[in-house]
Amino acid sequence: MNVLGFGDNTVDRFVDRDTDYPGGNCVNVAVYTRRLGLGAAYLGVFGDDALAARLRTAVTAQGVAVDRSVVRPGATSVSTLHVRDGDRVFLGYDPGGTAVGEPLDLTDEQLAWAASFTVVHSSVYSRTETALPRLAAAGPLISFDFSDEDEYRTPDYLDRVCPHVDLALLSCSHLDEGSTRALLAAAVARGAGLALATRGLDGALVHDGRTTVTAPARRADPSTMTDTMGCGDAFIAGFIASLLHAGWSKDGRVPEPVLRDALDAGARSAYEQCFVEAAFGCGWPTPQAPTADDPTPGARAAEASSPAGPGPR
Repeated sequence: MNVLGFGDNTVDRFVDRDTDYPGGNCVNVAVYTRRLGLGAAYLGVFGDDALAARLRTAVTAQGVAVDRSVVRPGATSVSTLHVRDGDRVFLGYDPGGTAVGEPLDLTDEQLAWAASFTVVHSSVYSRTETALPRLAAAGPLISFDFSDEDEYRTPDYLDRVCPHVDLALLSCSHLDEGSTRALLAAAVARGAGLALATRGLDGALVHDGRTTVTAPARRADPSTMTDTMGCGDAFIAGFIASLLHAGWSKDGRVPEPVLRDALDAGARSAYEQCFVEAAFGCGWPTPQAPTADDPTPGARAAEASSPAGPGPR
C-alpha cells in the first residue's frame, strides 16, 4: 500500500518563531502516511531557489521520494503565519514564481508511475483538475482536498472534479452540521465515492450516498500543544491509512464499521499532530533579506540552501 502526494508544496513561515518549515497539503499527506507505515512519494513542481532546496531535503529526510518531481525557474511560494493560543493563524501568502505555480502536465511515463500507487492525493491548490480523468482511468484511488473556500464548492467545480474522485475531502468548520451534510451529499451525488468533512472541534462526518457516520474530535489542551499546523492533513492521512488497511478499493462499498474506525484513526492522527512543530518539523531560520550594507548577499542564499535536519525540532 502506498500513497502519492500529487501537487502543491510551500514554505510555512512562522513570523513569531523566525523559522521557516516545509509544508503544503500534498507534501504533508505523503509525509504523514509514510509515518503511519505506508510507502509514500511526492510529485510536483519545485522552484530553483534556496527555499526549494531546503524543502526537497526536508521531505526526502522523511522517507518520501521526490526524484520524479520537476524543477522550474522561480521562487518557492511562502505562507506567512503565527501561532495564537495554540492555533496557527495565516497572515498572508506569496505565490512565488509564475512558472513554479503552473500545473504539471503529466507525461505518459509520469502517468504510468503515478498509476502504480494505491492512492493518489491532490488538492484545489495543486491545479491538477485536468489530470484527474487520466489518473482515475489509470486505476489508483483518488483523494482530493476541496479545502474550505466557496469557489471550490460551486456546482460547476464539483461537477468537474467529483466524477473522478474516490474520496472528496472538505473543511467545514465554518458550516453548521446541516449545511455540512448537504455539501457531502452534493459531492457524492456528483460522483465522489466517499465525502469526508472535518469540522475542527465539532468532529467529522463521512457520507457514502446511503449512510452518514459521525465521530467526535479528540481535544488537545492548548496549554500543552505546539500548534495546529497540519492537523487537517494528518486527519486525512490517518483516515486513508485506516481505509487501506481495511481493504478499501474502487470495487466495493465501504462498510459502516470501517468508516467509523477510519474516522477514529483520523481524529487520533490529528490529535497527535497538535504536538508536532509546524507540519513536520525540519525548520530552519528565516533568511533575512539582504540590505544595502550587507557585503555578501550571496552568502545568505548559500547558507539558506544547506540541508535541513530530519524530524521535528
